[in-house]
Amino acid sequence: MQKYLLTRLGGLAILGLCLSAGSLEPAAFGATPGAKTGPAPANIESSVVKVFSTMRYPDPFKPWTKQAPAEATGSGVVIEGNRILTNAHVVLYASQVQVQASAAGDKVSATVVAVAPGIDLAVLQLDDPSFFATHPAMARANKLPHIKDAVLAYGFPTGGNSLSITKGIVSRIEFVSYNYPVSGLRIQVDAAINPGNSGGPAIADDKMIGLAFSKLGGDTQNIGYIIPNEEVELFLKDIADGHYDGKPAMYDDLQTLENPALRDFLKLDKSVEGMVVHRTAKTDASYPLKEWDVITRIGEAPVDNQGMVKIDKDLRVSFQYLIQKQASNGKLPLTVVRGGKSLQIQLPVSAEHPTLVTDLRGSYPSYFIYGPIVFSPATWQLVSSLEANAGLMRMLGLVKSPLVTHALDEPSADLEELVVVSSPFFPHKIANGYSNVAGSVVDSVNGIHIKSLRHLVAVLRDLKDPFVTIEFDQKGGEALVFARQAIMSATDDILMDNGVRAQGSPDTLAVWQDKGSK
Repeated sequence: MQKYLLTRLGGLAILGLCLSAGSLEPAAFGATPGAKTGPAPANIESSVVKVFSTMRYPDPFKPWTKQAPAEATGSGVVIEGNRILTNAHVVLYASQVQVQASAAGDKVSATVVAVAPGIDLAVLQLDDPSFFATHPAMARANKLPHIKDAVLAYGFPTGGNSLSITKGIVSRIEFVSYNYPVSGLRIQVDAAINPGNSGGPAIADDKMIGLAFSKLGGDTQNIGYIIPNEEVELFLKDIADGHYDGKPAMYDDLQTLENPALRDFLKLDKSVEGMVVHRTAKTDASYPLKEWDVITRIGEAPVDNQGMVKIDKDLRVSFQYLIQKQASNGKLPLTVVRGGKSLQIQLPVSAEHPTLVTDLRGSYPSYFIYGPIVFSPATWQLVSSLEANAGLMRMLGLVKSPLVTHALDEPSADLEELVVVSSPFFPHKIANGYSNVAGSVVDSVNGIHIKSLRHLVAVLRDLKDPFVTIEFDQKGGEALVFARQAIMSATDDILMDNGVRAQGSPDTLAVWQDKGSK
């Protein structure tokens, strides 16, 4: 797994995989009705706001509580429908959000009405709609800018309270991975973008071309990133029904067709260009894509041997860009070459790609406390925190922990999620003599293979044996054996001693207390 080098401005670092992706057609896209009509506001500054958030992030190692409140600021822009557009990471886990206009004294309370952490976009509504009488929606351009176009970045970066405007040019446009598994178009600019700029508009020719959201970390300078309007339009269209569904994507493993020996192995004519299917996302016979297929077209768009498509005379991007333009009703039209013959197929695509390690997506983790042990589903937030400790990750690799070896596996009937001990033991004599098992994945309880946290709770609830034996899915280590009545009696004392208000999250307590049907 690779971490992004992107520094999330204002706050949330999200674990992801760097996948390559792609695109076509002139770089124009469909307009949302009313979104870009009329001239740009005479005073662009009146449409840019400062966003104040008080956040309570989850604590992956103490899932029964939240982290201490954290104050953060970002930027936003007024859009049609009396709404404000900003970045998801500016308001994710916010218990309070307020908005302040440029050169204004009063802050207006806001509510997050839609959030998409994957593409890093969110929409706010204000408690006082009269705000919009003097702060109109900003006009949005309906096509991508060109390389070298001048750009102004508006926002409220750290270092001052007034609106900041920095100038630069568009230096690159790509289709890249944002937060796994979500990919999208991204504009690179050399305008100064700093913490606090997140959610502010980028302007060209008096129209918004996108939303600032990150800068490259490390020692790099003058490399900032913009979420282009096309991604904004897709997001706004998606949430029009009040629910965010996400972006369709392919999850098959592909490789380029550049190597001459590979072409000879596949017996391909010189005219055939495209991407080779290395492993398919599904192996059942009904899945339309097969190993060694060569994807030559998405819709009518040709794919080259590097997996790129041309969307403008000077712009090539990864072909997966076309998925969000060509997919309809969960199906993607592809042309493939298989065994020397060209075939038309309809590939199922989805915004969801379930894995054994899950993402919280703005929610708080489930948990269940049994005696001194805290159980929780393995999440990317937990794994990301573990990755900060290189020695611990090496140890998890050596013992072949599923957190390393099976994190990206798809759930099955036998294993729906990985259940992990998220915290060291609560102090209690009942755990004396046992090593710290925090970070270990549960394999079985009294010989019953554990499929999910809810299943674990049900198994513990229904035990009648005098002892409870917990085994972990790793090499080495030890099993935990407790007297069942003793650990049950110890639980209430442990909760009280440690100030834990509930033995479990609402979903696990519902299972634990459901004894009538058993």
